[in-house]
Amino acid sequence: MSVIEETFGAQLSPTAAFSEELSGLAGIYQDDVNLMVWQRNLDSETKQSVSAVLQTGRSLSLNQIVTPENVSQSLERGLPQVEGRDALIRDIALLVDAYCCLFDLETAGLRLTQVDRAMCPRFHVDQVPCRLITTFAGPATQWLEESSLNRSKLGRGSNGQPDSSSGLIQANANIQQITVGDLALLKGERWEGNEGRGIVHRSPGVEQGQQRLLLTLDMA
Repeated sequence: MSVIEETFGAQLSPTAAFSEELSGLAGIYQDDVNLMVWQRNLDSETKQSVSAVLQTGRSLSLNQIVTPENVSQSLERGLPQVEGRDALIRDIALLVDAYCCLFDLETAGLRLTQVDRAMCPRFHVDQVPCRLITTFAGPATQWLEESSLNRSKLGRGSNGQPDSSSGLIQANANIQQITVGDLALLKGERWEGNEGRGIVHRSPGVEQGQQRLLLTLDMA
């Protein structure tokens, strides 16, 4: 069962919900939920697979349109030829199938990226209906609760100032962070009826020598 974190008054404000079950991802269809997280732990085989891929020294960047039927073959062509990679391929195939089933899609835009820096270091909203994000290694995505932000300071509203001084982040706000392995559905501005309510999030800072392996899925 999903647990709604918080609501505000008669008019429900955008909020986050969490589930320990894959089926709980359907909670993203609730009008007031703009972040739905399947809390899960990667099994040891998948962790070893991720480590093997990252240790090749190759800068991995895959950007493909896939289907649940061909994603495994696409990953076999795109991933480094390392022992144990099949566990990572199976996990990604599961996520593609779940994403396509949830939103009744035939295809999904897949991006699997190895990064050593923050890709989107400023807090922002996505101009998409709903994006799936999961981090297989390294620090995971950060986000702000509705009570912790001033949306008028997003983008141009910051007047060129950094997030820390623009007024975007309210005083005493706690920056929230998803856990490695968790699968997050981030509702964006183009979800019908969600204009001005997309989840506000950013890429985390990455320490020197640290690597992230990040998967995103979008409606293709």
